[in-house]
Amino acid sequence: MKTIGLIGGMSWESSAEYYRIVNQETNRRLGGVHSAQCLMWSFDFEEIKRLQHDGEWDKLAEVMKEAAIRLERGGADFLVICTNTMHRLADAVSSAVGIPLLHIADPTAEKIKASGFERVGLLGTAFTMEQEFYKGRLQQRHGLNVIVPDEDDRRVVHEIIYKELVLGQVRTESREAYRAVIARLIARGAQCVILGCTEIMLLVKDEDSAVPLFDTTTIHAVAAVDEALRLV
Repeated sequence: MKTIGLIGGMSWESSAEYYRIVNQETNRRLGGVHSAQCLMWSFDFEEIKRLQHDGEWDKLAEVMKEAAIRLERGGADFLVICTNTMHRLADAVSSAVGIPLLHIADPTAEKIKASGFERVGLLGTAFTMEQEFYKGRLQQRHGLNVIVPDEDDRRVVHEIIYKELVLGQVRTESREAYRAVIARLIARGAQCVILGCTEIMLLVKDEDSAVPLFDTTTIHAVAAVDEALRLV
């Protein structure tokens, strides 16, 4: 079994889901009392959030590279960044270490294509919805047509993530707001919707959408187990 290196704490709420899923999935496959062999570096998210909103991406790149180096030195065989937004720095992280990085967008896109979908709605932080590092990868590497919410809906989705979900707060009115955003994406032609922030799965479930939802947290964590159990 390979050792998974998890870069987490962004937020710890979703990182806890990663830890749960990789261990449950490993046990499901191997039986007995097997669990995942993994290391986690967990950030204090307050500092990460501040740097994100201040646009200090160079500083964020340095702390992310340091985390990756620590995990590699600790014995990780590959890396998993437990957040969609911080994949903006995936190339910087990869360049700092000699072990591979499992990019969250790739197993998500493969699962979508395997299901026969081409037009996808994307929910996430404003950074993920508006910048090219994520939707550009989906479009250019995987040939998907990505639809993002309009400006007002993007603001609602972003604020609920940072003001509620990263704190573990799940509110009925916020679920209704997300349902409305999803319905508008569907009306614009989305055949499915990517939950492109690892906290959204805490709020939105399959029954909240008329089209399939692709939960990046679960997809990414299961892909990590695939890699950990893959024979060298």
